[in-house]
Amino acid sequence: MNAIAGVIFHFIGGFASGSFYVPYKKVKGWSWESMWILGGLFSWIIVPPIAAWLTIPNFVEIISESSASILGYTFLFGVLWGIGGLTYGLGVRYLGVSLGSSIILGLSMVFGALMPAIYYFFNKTEGKHGIDYFFTESAGICVMIGLLVCIVGIYLCGKAGMLKEKGLGALSEEAKSEYKFGLGIVVAIVSGVLSACFNFGIEAGKPMADVANQLWKAANPGQGEFLYQNNVTYIVILWGGFCTNFIWCAYLLLKNKTYKDYTNSTSPIGKNLLLCAIAGTTWYLQFFFYGMGESRLGNGASSWILHMAFIILISNAWGVALKEWKGVSKPTYTAIIAGIVTIILSICIVGFAKTLE
Repeated sequence: MNAIAGVIFHFIGGFASGSFYVPYKKVKGWSWESMWILGGLFSWIIVPPIAAWLTIPNFVEIISESSASILGYTFLFGVLWGIGGLTYGLGVRYLGVSLGSSIILGLSMVFGALMPAIYYFFNKTEGKHGIDYFFTESAGICVMIGLLVCIVGIYLCGKAGMLKEKGLGALSEEAKSEYKFGLGIVVAIVSGVLSACFNFGIEAGKPMADVANQLWKAANPGQGEFLYQNNVTYIVILWGGFCTNFIWCAYLLLKNKTYKDYTNSTSPIGKNLLLCAIAGTTWYLQFFFYGMGESRLGNGASSWILHMAFIILISNAWGVALKEWKGVSKPTYTAIIAGIVTIILSICIVGFAKTLE
């Protein structure tokens, strides 16, 4: 039952992450940096403490009583992840929601799932699996198969993107306007590798989540693990992410003088503000539900793979729904659909692996 609940929570989180950029696409008359940093205020600064306050009343004390080492590493991984998140926005801008998310999150999935396992292979820790687990245990082998199947799905999505580029001559000028495959693929690789640092940040900040879990279990004996234990860790990780994004966006706002967007009466300021707030809040919900899923499945490779796979799945579904693939050739459309179906299969395999433990 815990496994089923964990998969459902990861699906909701994946849906939130795969959908958050959609409101940004409705913002009118604003530059990318204007809407990105405003949405980020909700994602990283406003919503996380509210969520922690609602679920962990003593979260301030837990953070203040944590060691400088725990806070420092958690914050550092947040800074690195922030670079990945920053370039994620650019990757989606240049490659589209479907292709951009597939490449970025696919790389993040691989690095985020396997790097902690390599670390724990050399630094044995109770309750953590080393990389050998994926080659010696039936459940681990099943997870690895699911990961490889998902990579095949990502390859198919990438193939669809390359076919799309070749067929751009048949598409409208609007479809061509921001699609830059060469630049986008470089940005996507950087983003994918560094985005995995969020999972490392969760590992670094685990002692804070453990304190929240212990306090809740003491007050609620016999009720299992605390669903919202990671909400305290997210605050510190997202501080780091905000710093990275704020510095870059502030630079762009000053350089391009796009800070004037916020007072430009020719754009729908109120509507844009609301859309950015919705996008930012929706983005945070991915990790709110990730934490709930992790409390049921554990913060191992399975949780990270499921989370990433669901995001890729939903992102590609939005890409089709938003008609990013409208007007492409039949082989291109077949490739993107095949990629989506393959990713769904990988989710089923990883979910099944939890029943083998």
